Amino acid sequence: MSTPAGAPREDSAPAVRPWLGGEAARTLLWRDGAALSAAAFAARAGRVAAQLPADAGALINLCESRGAFLLAFAAALRTGLPTLLLPARTPAALHAVQQRWPTAVAVHEPGAGHELGGVALAALRMDGPMPEASASPWPLLDAARVALVGHTSGSTGPPQTHAKTLGALWASNAANRARIAAKLGVRFNVLATVPPQHMYGIELSVLLPLLGEAAVADAQPLLPADVAAELRRLPAPRLLATTPLHLRALLESRLELPCEAIVSATAPLDTELARAAEAHSRAPLIEVYGSTETCVVATRRSAREVLWTPYPGVELQPQPDGVRVRAPQLDAPVLLGDLIERSPDGRFALVGRVADLIEIAGKRASLADLTRQLLAIPGVEDGVIVQHETADAAGARRLAALVVAPTRSEAELRAELRRRFDAAFLPRPLKRVERLPRNALGKLPHTAVWALLRV
Repeated sequence: MSTPAGAPREDSAPAVRPWLGGEAARTLLWRDGAALSAAAFAARAGRVAAQLPADAGALINLCESRGAFLLAFAAALRTGLPTLLLPARTPAALHAVQQRWPTAVAVHEPGAGHELGGVALAALRMDGPMPEASASPWPLLDAARVALVGHTSGSTGPPQTHAKTLGALWASNAANRARIAAKLGVRFNVLATVPPQHMYGIELSVLLPLLGEAAVADAQPLLPADVAAELRRLPAPRLLATTPLHLRALLESRLELPCEAIVSATAPLDTELARAAEAHSRAPLIEVYGSTETCVVATRRSAREVLWTPYPGVELQPQPDGVRVRAPQLDAPVLLGDLIERSPDGRFALVGRVADLIEIAGKRASLADLTRQLLAIPGVEDGVIVQHETADAAGARRLAALVVAPTRSEAELRAELRRRFDAAFLPRPLKRVERLPRNALGKLPHTAVWALLRV
């Protein structure tokens, strides 16, 4: 396999990087069963780049379809503009980002509705006559330029901002590509049930096709029948990038999942679900561990192993207040709020999160473990236990719960919890709801949970 002239080796650390990876003739995007080559994609992205205002300081990418998001992201990359990702798709979140980056331009694809009413947005032309595709080498860009600014999910507190340079994206993508290529080879086709606006979606469905040899489907199916149909439209080898929430729904549908590998992230994947997924799909399932702060830094075959294996060059050091991560894509170590136990060979087990550990009336517990016990109650379809933000009259921060259990009454649920929990950890209130306010990745934003509890 050859690379465009002037493209640097991935195992080096040059000051410049190409804005696209791989050969010009390779397939980069699948749309409605038709293949779009990297060269044709580059020409189209160049035309989109020409529409960007000359005084734009950054791009807020609100494109909902994956193909349009890819084009806008590539256009911003090509012109040296950082892409800003919103912490939430709300007018308030957009206004907050615009205040921090006053010269940023928010864009969406023409004809697509958006959920940010009252906010003036620019629409870029994504289709129409295309300039002739060029076979010339991809232009080289400054690897030190900020290419992406992401935000943490807000599931444990206010969203935090994290900037990624082009060099950092190349480094993290090279590790992901090597891990997946060990199962599928260098060229494979990605179908993602996760949106491209979040870091996991960026890594698996944006960076892999842009910076490597993979191709990605424009579709973002959620219903099991649509996921199965889109997988059948893609040539093998196929990678399904999904979440535990989506994976459980796919297995419950009993539909065939024609793929050669599965990647899961955003929430811990229990062993039984991983084994069921591998048995049903007859494909290996790779769980990835990472964060907005670090990108993916470790993986495991969840159906067969408990311990995580760090990527080459990644080092995780347990700390009293979390885990300190060093990685090739990080300029400095990053402290994550996870608690780990490291084995002598460098692998590690996740044992919880610092924010999950609570103490009430001198007794200690983990919110994650309490939530697992809640979910084990027959009839409970979904649920979460959280700790009140303020203390009660006795000075204790008690617990609260949201539960999706259509066939169980609150009285029955409370009786079940009394058999499982110490009295100090019984949630007050325990509120039955039709569904939890999960975002597109299956996570529960902190503010949305408390808004629902206060209703």
